[in-house]
Formats: sequence, C-alpha cells, structure tokens
Amino acid sequence: MKKITFLIISLQFLAACSSTPMNEEDSKRKELQKYRQERNELDNKIAALEQELTDTQVEEKVNITVTELNQQRFEHFIEVTGIVEADEDVNISPESSGVIQKITAHEGQQVTAGQVLGKLNTDALERTLDELNIQLELAETNFNRQKNLWNQNIGSEMQFLQAKSSMESLQKRIESMKAQLQMSEIKSPINGVVDIVYQKEGEMGSPQIPFAKVLNMDKLRVYADVSESYLTSIKQGDTVKLTFPALNYEMKAPITRVGNTIDPNNRTFRVRINIQNKGRNLKPNLISIVKLRDYVSEDAIVVPALLVREDFRGEYAFVAEGNGEEFIAKKVHIETGKSQNNRTEILNGLDDGMLIISEGYNQVSDGSPVAF
Repeated sequence: MKKITFLIISLQFLAACSSTPMNEEDSKRKELQKYRQERNELDNKIAALEQELTDTQVEEKVNITVTELNQQRFEHFIEVTGIVEADEDVNISPESSGVIQKITAHEGQQVTAGQVLGKLNTDALERTLDELNIQLELAETNFNRQKNLWNQNIGSEMQFLQAKSSMESLQKRIESMKAQLQMSEIKSPINGVVDIVYQKEGEMGSPQIPFAKVLNMDKLRVYADVSESYLTSIKQGDTVKLTFPALNYEMKAPITRVGNTIDPNNRTFRVRINIQNKGRNLKPNLISIVKLRDYVSEDAIVVPALLVREDFRGEYAFVAEGNGEEFIAKKVHIETGKSQNNRTEILNGLDDGMLIISEGYNQVSDGSPVAF
C-alpha cells in the first residue's frame, strides 16, 4: 500500500513539472502570431500608400519649355593656320661687280621703282669712257674729211669706208660703256620699303651677293594648307575670315587661288588670299587663323547640340506632342549632320513646326505628360 501511494505522488510531481514549459511555449507562439498579423497589416498600409503616391506622380505633369523648329541657314566652317607673305619681296643685287662706293638708302626708307639705292666705284669705267670720247672726236673728224673727199671724187672708197667703220665702232663702244656705268647703279625694281641693307660701303658688290631687301607692304598675301578631304568644298572666290591673334585684328577677303597640287608629306593643298595692308600693321611671316566655309544649307533644321542625346539605338531628342490641350513627351530618334558653335544640323527625324523640348528634357521620359 505504501509503495502504491509513493508511485502516485511521484507521477503527480512529474506531471506538474512538465506542464510549466508547455504553457510558456504556447504563450510565445501566440505572441509571435500577433506580431506577424501586425506586420501584415503594416505591409498592406505601406503598399496602399506607395500606390497612392505612384498614381499621384503619374498624373502630375512636368513643366517644360519648348521651341518650335523652323528651317534656317546653316553653315559649317573649318580653321587652319596661315602665314602672311609680301606679294612683292625682292632681294636686290648689283648688275655688275665692283666696290660699293656709296649707299644712298637706309633701312625703313620708302622707295619707288627705279630709285638708286647705292653705287659701285666707276673710276676705271669713266676714264675709259673719256678716252673713247677723245678717239671718237678724231674718228668723226677723219670721217668727215673722207666724206668730203669722196663727194669730190677724190680718194678711194676703201679709205672712206674705213673711216666710217672706225667712227661707228667707237660710238658702239661708248654706248656699251655708258650702259656699264648705268649698271653700276643699284636701283629698286619695285615701290616699297627698304627692309634690310646687307652690305656696307667699301665691300665688294656682285650679282651673286644680295645688296638690300625691298618689299611692298601695301600688298600682302596669306598662304594656308588645307586637308585634301576638303578639296571639293573649298572654291576660288569663297569669302574667308582672317584673324591675326598677335594684333587682335580680323578681316574678310576672297580666296584668290586654290592650289592644284597635293603635298604628299601632309596630304594638304594650298590656298592663297590676297589682302590690302592699308594701315601697314600686318607684317610678313605673321600668323593668321583662316576660317573657311566647307558646308552650307539654306533650309536646315538646326537644334542646340545639348538637346541631342544618345541611347543604345542611337541619337534622339524629346519633342512635345498633343492636341492643343494635353501634351506628352515623345522620344524621337534622329540622324545628325555637322555641328558648329554648339548647333547641330538634323538630317532626319525632326521636321519644320515640331516642338522640341529645350528645357526640362532631363525630367521627362517617353510618354510623360508635360505642360508648358
């Protein structure tokens, strides 16, 4: 009997000990279920608010600015470096050899064609000329006497002819000597300014040695080398813009000549522009920036270059389309041509009268409602 009673008491104790953990686990499960239910309710509320905000954003119009496209003149220019040269730039040398006796010109002097710049020593030539003049007087006297005798049928024909030949020979020698005296004068062949006098008095002058440099500062020319790829675009008579950075000066002039030869070293051809140097501020060898037009279209569609964007399909721009009251942004893929001064010609995709989005294009996508 005591054993049975002890066993019953032991079982009751074990049952009481095991019931406490089971109650705690049930409580935790109920608490977890409650939290999950609350989380689901919050998720539903969050989803509902997000949908409301999305619907509001879809309906909201983006404020933009549009520009109506119109056909206009479009020009494209290229710039190359040119060099100024004098149209008349002459190195003057004596026509004969001799010691330079006198220099009458100085650097910076304005001279005219034919003006004497210097003179060679002609003492020997002048002495020879004096001797020839004396011989000529005697020859002329002898000729006149022989001629009188011949007219009177006195004397031989041979004597008359010899006297005549001697006189004429001396006359030719005197003319030659005078020509040599003139060649001893160093003259300027052009109107211009004496830029450099190379020699000094007392030095030996010669046709092989330059005496002075004279150039015409009124007439200049600019030479520029242009890539052969523009050979069909650059024409004689086209007006170009010349900029001289050193002088902060600009001018326009027509192309005087287009070269016919391609330089094999740099694949360029030469253009020449004649210019008038009225103020004489331009100098030979001065650098000039030559701006040449290589393309022009009279009825082009032109847009600012920053409005042209690019995706995986190519270049595009946004335009505004609508019925006059409601407008949307439309993505239009385009074909572009040349660009100049941040302006791009549109060859295909945009037409006259379209409304291109010029401000706010970063805030729209294809199909976005817009207002302007």
